[in-house]
Order: sequence, then C-alpha cells, then structure tokens
Amino acid sequence: MGKCNLDHSAEDVQQKFNLQSQWLPEDIRSLFHEFLVRNPSQTTLNEMFHLLKKYDLVDEQERKERDRKIKWLILNKEDTKA
Repeated sequence: MGKCNLDHSAEDVQQKFNLQSQWLPEDIRSLFHEFLVRNPSQTTLNEMFHLLKKYDLVDEQERKERDRKIKWLILNKEDTKA
C-alpha cells in the first residue's frame, strides 16, 4: 500500500467500512464500532481507511494480511487524542 498524504476523518473511515463490510469477516464487523468509539488518533484512522480501501478487490492472501492488521488496530487500546 502506498502512502497517502490526506487525513481521513472518523466519518470517512465509517463510510469506507460500510462499503466494504459485506466482504469483511464477522469478527471484524462485530468489533468495528468499538474502534471508532475509542476516538483513534489521526494516524490510526488513516491506516484503517487504507486497509479497508479496495478490500473487496484484493486476493485472499492480501485479505488475510489486512484482516490481521485491522484486528490489531481494533484491539489495540491506544491512547486516544485529546
């Protein structure tokens, strides 16, 4: 995945999740709300957005890697922004 210089809002991430949710594993779908209510940092929002971007178009190996990273972001209890 290439780097993007745009910052993505929580709303952008939610919209991207909504578009891709039918292809995501159930465990990710059921935990996603927890991710957003923790008020993740801008860096984390950007990373999540790009993991979700074009999720439906990637091959199975890439999906497994993205699933692993998405789960880590969801379950990682980072300090939230002020």
